[in-house]
Amino acid sequence: MADAIPPMEPAPPPLLSLAEVEALARRVHSGQTDKAGRPYAGHLAAVAAGVRERGGSDEQIAAAWLHDAVEDGALSEEWLAGAALSEAVKAMILAVTKRAGEPVEEYTARILATPGALLVKEADLAHNADPDRLAVLDAPTRERLTAKYARVRALLGLSAP
Repeated sequence: MADAIPPMEPAPPPLLSLAEVEALARRVHSGQTDKAGRPYAGHLAAVAAGVRERGGSDEQIAAAWLHDAVEDGALSEEWLAGAALSEAVKAMILAVTKRAGEPVEEYTARILATPGALLVKEADLAHNADPDRLAVLDAPTRERLTAKYARVRALLGLSAP
């Protein structure tokens, strides 16, 4: 009697391409604006470009496109868990997602402990701290954010942009 061949598991769906991740990010953040009132997708594109310019991998670029999606409520953690993204991309997204009431030291420790996440956060901080972006904000907001970004950079061991 021949050995029975076990049934094959269905193949997992293919992972989303970078173009599909970008389109998803633009769609779920549509209508959202940054602190200066500009379309939020511009920030996402700048962070993804910053990751690319710093030699980041396609997985890091994908995480850059979606780095604020869970934090902003554009996508849920449940959606992310089942998404056609690599586990590394999902881990980076969750690493850079701030949690309500979480001390900044815990947040930065999670980023440092997650492979690939530091580069995504570095590009995010660089764009957030861009003087041209900050210049359109009122002085108290600009000063508060500048101090906040400097503290996070210091905790992550990053030099000033």
